[in-house]
Amino acid sequence: MKQLKKSLFLILCLIIISQRAFSGDIPGGIIASFASGDASKLSQYFNQTIELTFFEKEEIYSKTQAEIILRDFFAKNPPKQFKILHEGGKESSKYAIGRYTSTSKAYRITFLLKTINSKIFIHQLRIENEYAE
Repeated sequence: MKQLKKSLFLILCLIIISQRAFSGDIPGGIIASFASGDASKLSQYFNQTIELTFFEKEEIYSKTQAEIILRDFFAKNPPKQFKILHEGGKESSKYAIGRYTSTSKAYRITFLLKTINSKIFIHQLRIENEYAE
């Protein structure tokens, strides 16, 4: 019985440690930028070019162009809440799926992060209606 308790305790500790380590993979600045609707702050994480899929339209934009598009999106859809629903990947390439709730609608946000020279960049960003209409 004592060995079983030790084993369960060890498993529980490993689960907690792995979840904490994994949850820190997405920079807080990205999450805060979506939560506050701050395109300027979010664009600091953009690579020089970014693949942006915006409601079925997929294009490659410069960092500046993508910032303008997101500024317009946030202006038309002021943030109410943003939360990460799922994240995964490897050390140099990670992804996250989140839910952005505006004052009138909810959106699914998916982005791909890549680490270059120890700095994290958003390479792909997808914004979709949460529910297909």
